[in-house]
Amino acid sequence: MQHLLAGLGNPGTSYEHTRHNAGFMVLDAAAKRWGAEWKTWQNLGVYAKVTVAGSDVFLIKPSTYMNESGRAVSSLARFYKIAPQNCLICFDDVSLELGKLRIRKSGSAGGQKGMKSVIEQLGTQDIPRLRLGIGPKPEKFDLANFVLSNFPKADQPTLDGALTRAVDALEMILSQGLEKAMNQFN
Repeated sequence: MQHLLAGLGNPGTSYEHTRHNAGFMVLDAAAKRWGAEWKTWQNLGVYAKVTVAGSDVFLIKPSTYMNESGRAVSSLARFYKIAPQNCLICFDDVSLELGKLRIRKSGSAGGQKGMKSVIEQLGTQDIPRLRLGIGPKPEKFDLANFVLSNFPKADQPTLDGALTRAVDALEMILSQGLEKAMNQFN
């Protein structure tokens, strides 16, 4: 069976360490652990192919901005004939406390524009997702400014631990299924 793991974020070095790029960070951590090598995908992003738990797994990081993420995800999914239920989208969630993970089988975009684009492009909400908490947003902070701000140094140990747990969760999803990972990591 083939799987697609997508990390959502914004391209470019100015966004590299921002909270909104938590999805990219999850995929970078997975790629590092699994020895993946990134290649360009149809000018829509970078992708890699690895084998995890006996399955072919495609990783993709769209090079479009967040609100166009679905173009890259759907392009790769359609090319390799991967059903939406065998895709998993990793992205940031400001409503979750920093470092918390939430895995779900399906649902709405919940205001996350990258996930909204993926849902629109794949034509279904039945797409598994892993959300990484980046919150809470300080009360008087503008949401856009908050998600596009860098993680402070003090948050780095929490972020590093969350990224390790996120990759552990991805491995469990691929080897033992979504339900088991939800029970373990939510």
